[in-house]
Amino acid sequence: MLPWFTESSADRFNDVRDTSLAKLVRDDMLALILKGVLAPGQRINEPDVASRLQVSRVPVREALRELESSGLVVSRKHSGVFVRQLDAAEIRDLYQMRGLLDGFAGRCAAGLSSEKREALLALLTASVDAMREAAGQHDVQRYYAENLRFHWAIVEAAGNRQLSETYRGIVQKLHLSRLKNLSQNVGVQASIAEHVEIVQALRDADAARCEALMARHVSDAYIRLADSERPPSQ
Repeated sequence: MLPWFTESSADRFNDVRDTSLAKLVRDDMLALILKGVLAPGQRINEPDVASRLQVSRVPVREALRELESSGLVVSRKHSGVFVRQLDAAEIRDLYQMRGLLDGFAGRCAAGLSSEKREALLALLTASVDAMREAAGQHDVQRYYAENLRFHWAIVEAAGNRQLSETYRGIVQKLHLSRLKNLSQNVGVQASIAEHVEIVQALRDADAARCEALMARHVSDAYIRLADSERPPSQ
């Protein structure tokens, strides 16, 4: 399972011994946010969460504070806690940061030993095939999951823990805007072609090209997103 997707189930709370309730509540709400069940701008009702998970409101408040510190929810005085809505400038900034991180990860991955690179290439090739199949079936959720899996595999291959943690936070924030882009079937075929180019650069162990392709891929994804949200000219 990808690190930003967690299962959302009250049943998990019955068998847990060593994990704090606040962390479990956080994971549950994070899953609902990332799946779009809790949409941007929607208010999170503390009593409802506590009742559904059969916990007190204390771990719910702790979980919400942690989600707020990660930038996924916002607390408004006298109003409650809401799922954050990213403005255009923040989305742009996050895509710029993600482009830098993806580029660095691509350079690192291209410099792996032959054995490690071959294992990564096998995973990425299977992911591209799955993306093609999902696109052909108009299965947006599966396509999106494979898209995330492709990039996360490269980030993990870089072997840099701080990179992975920073990348995870950025992707979580961008999740809903990216899902909206893909749900509109914006640039899916172009995106797949870009993934194929990245795989070839990794196969050639071309670090500079892989870095450039990864960064450009993220930049192009942002351009496609921005174009899809621009109102049609009158």
